[in-house]
Amino acid sequence: MKYLKFILIASTLFFSLGAEAAPDVVRLGNLKFAHYGAVSYMKEIAGKYNLVIEERVFPKGLDILPATIAGEIDIAASALDAAVAGRASGVPIFVVAGFAKGGARIVARPDLGIKSVADFKGKKVGVARGGAQELLLAAELSKFNLTWSDQPGKDVQIFYMPFADLNQALMQKNIDAMCQSEPQSSQAINKGYGVEVLKPYDTPMGEPVRVLVMTEKMYSEKRDVAERVLKLFVEATLTFLNDPKLAEKYVRSQMFKNQISIEDYQDAMSNAAFTFDVSFEHVQITADLMKKYGVGKIVNAPIAKDWVRLDLLDKAKKELKIK
Repeated sequence: MKYLKFILIASTLFFSLGAEAAPDVVRLGNLKFAHYGAVSYMKEIAGKYNLVIEERVFPKGLDILPATIAGEIDIAASALDAAVAGRASGVPIFVVAGFAKGGARIVARPDLGIKSVADFKGKKVGVARGGAQELLLAAELSKFNLTWSDQPGKDVQIFYMPFADLNQALMQKNIDAMCQSEPQSSQAINKGYGVEVLKPYDTPMGEPVRVLVMTEKMYSEKRDVAERVLKLFVEATLTFLNDPKLAEKYVRSQMFKNQISIEDYQDAMSNAAFTFDVSFEHVQITADLMKKYGVGKIVNAPIAKDWVRLDLLDKAKKELKIK
């Protein structure tokens, strides 16, 4: 009888430990940019938090939204603009952290002598739709009282195309300038077919902050998993901040398969920074400017306090002793 009791206790303990050891799978939507590297690195150290991060890389932030609606994505690295557009259209997501700031540049063809956005009148300018770059470009054009459209007839004709196609279009002189992310904008400059016009951070929006978003379902129904995800995110980001060489190696070799040079990476990150933080104010300003300029075609700008949840981030930073 004692032997049978021992077997039952041992079996119960074995299955209990087995259940605890089974990692939780979290599905991450990400983009292929230098400053998205710390988010991608989460999957490398996820085991420490009993998690498995399944990363899926999308062409642009707006493409993540349908996958989120379909229940295929739990967390995502997103330009704030795409997140705002998603929330405004009813996608059930919360902003839970910032993960990068900066990372954009307006670049023009060297042969045109463009010195300022004011020189864009009569020019063709490329940008990806639905990212921080589109809103930054709109804010800069507005600052110089220029009109714009993707159809002829305005001061500036906008050509919407994927990030991956913008550099090729500039190199082939199909467009005159572009508002592009990093490291692609640095690559255009380093390879000689682009020159910097400016880093477009001198509008009310300031430096754009990219955000980590989480589904309402995970935030509300899988609280333990959500808390571990944020601790993982904070540790991954802190690792990159404390070890720039590791960050460079990971982004160049793992994300870009050595298709960008050391110079491209370093130039890109001189115009971007890894972070944890985002403010309610920045989210609201971004949403209001999107409505003002027609970016994302939102009817009503979502109110930041209704969908920004920074409590998980605050708890993670406190537990990891980060001020």
